[in-house]
Amino acid sequence: MDPALIALFAGAALASLFMAWVIGAGSSGATPYAPAVGANAIGTMRAAFLVGMFGLVGAVTQGGNVSEAIGSGLVGGISLPVAGVILVLVLGAGLMAIGITTGYPIATAFTVTGAVIGVGLALGGTPVWSKYQQIAAVWVLTPFVGGGIAFTIASLLPRPDVPERYSIPILAGLVGAVLVNVQFSFLGEGSAAGTVRGVGQQMLAVEGVASAVGITGFAALAVAAVVWWDISRDERGGLRRVLLALGSLVAFSAGGSQVGLAVGPLLPLLDEVGMVSTFAVLVGGGLGMLVGSWTGAPRMIKSLAQDYSSLGPRRSISALVPSFLIAQLAVLLGVPVSFNEIVVSAIIGSGAAVGGREAVDARKILLTVGAWAGSFILSFAVAYAAGALLL
Repeated sequence: MDPALIALFAGAALASLFMAWVIGAGSSGATPYAPAVGANAIGTMRAAFLVGMFGLVGAVTQGGNVSEAIGSGLVGGISLPVAGVILVLVLGAGLMAIGITTGYPIATAFTVTGAVIGVGLALGGTPVWSKYQQIAAVWVLTPFVGGGIAFTIASLLPRPDVPERYSIPILAGLVGAVLVNVQFSFLGEGSAAGTVRGVGQQMLAVEGVASAVGITGFAALAVAAVVWWDISRDERGGLRRVLLALGSLVAFSAGGSQVGLAVGPLLPLLDEVGMVSTFAVLVGGGLGMLVGSWTGAPRMIKSLAQDYSSLGPRRSISALVPSFLIAQLAVLLGVPVSFNEIVVSAIIGSGAAVGGREAVDARKILLTVGAWAGSFILSFAVAYAAGALLL
C-alpha cells in the first residue's frame, strides 16, 4: 500500500479524532444532561462522566446512518479526497472550538454539513437537493416542534387535575414505546439494524402489525407501571430518577447522531485504505467524544443549565422527552441534527410554560440563533473558498 496514502489517512483520522473531542466537549457532551444539572438532580462533573459513557455506546450502536449521510449523501458525483476530508474536519472543529471558548453553543451539524457541501461543490460535485430539503425541514421544524411539545408538557405537569403519579408514567411509557422500536446495529442480521420489538416478534414467532403494536404496547405499560410504582413511593426521588434516565437516553442518542459528524467524512476513504472497518471508525469516534465529554463539557453544561431558563425537575423532564423523540427521528432518517438546537429549544419551551418571558434570557437566545445560522453560512463559504483554492 502507498505509504503516502497511509500517512494522509492517518492525518485525516487525527483530524476526525479532534473533531470528535470537540463534539464531546461541546454539543454532545453538554446538552443531554444540562436540564438535569439545571434542576439540581446531578452534579456537573458526574453529568460529564455519564454523558461520555452513554455517548460512546450510542456512537457504536447507532452511528451508521448519519455517518453514511455525511460521508456520501450530501454531494453527488464525487468522493472527497483525503485532503478534502482533512479540510472539512479542521474547519468544522475550528468553529466548534470557537463556540466552546466563547461559551455559545455553535451547532456542530450546521458547521460540518456546511463544510462538506462547500468542499464537495468546490471540487465539482452536484447538489443533492432531496437530502438538503430533508435536512432543512428538520432544522427549521425542530425549534417549533421540540419547543412546542416541551411547552405543552410543562404546562400540564403542574396542573392539579393532572396528578404527576399518572402524567409522568404516561410520558415514560411513551418513551418506552419509542425505545423498543429504535434500531440498534447489534440486533439486526448481517449489516442491517434491528429493534427490540423485532427481536420479540422473532422469539414469539409472530409477524404483522398486530404483534408489533402488542409488543410496543406491552413495553409501554411495563415502563409506565415501574415509574408509577417508583413515584408513588417516593415522588421526589422518582422524578429525579426519571430525569436522569431521560438524560441518559438523550446522551445515547447524541452519540448515535453526532459521531457521524466526526467520522462520516472518513467512510469513503475506507475502501482505498482497506485495513480499517466502519465499526473501528465508529469506536474511535465514540472514544474521542468520551474524552471530550470528560475534559471539556463541564463549562458548556453550566452555560446551558444556568443561562437559558430557570429549570426544575418537571420542566427538565418536559425538555428531555421531545429531545429524545426528535433525536431518534433524526438518527432513523440519517439526518445530521444539532443537539444544541434540539435541547435549547426544548429548554426554552419548558421554561416559558411556567415562568413566562422572565424565565428566558432573550438576548442569549438571539445570540445563539445567530451563531447557528452564522456557523452554517461561514462554514460553507470558507470551505468552498478553501476547496477551490487549495484542492
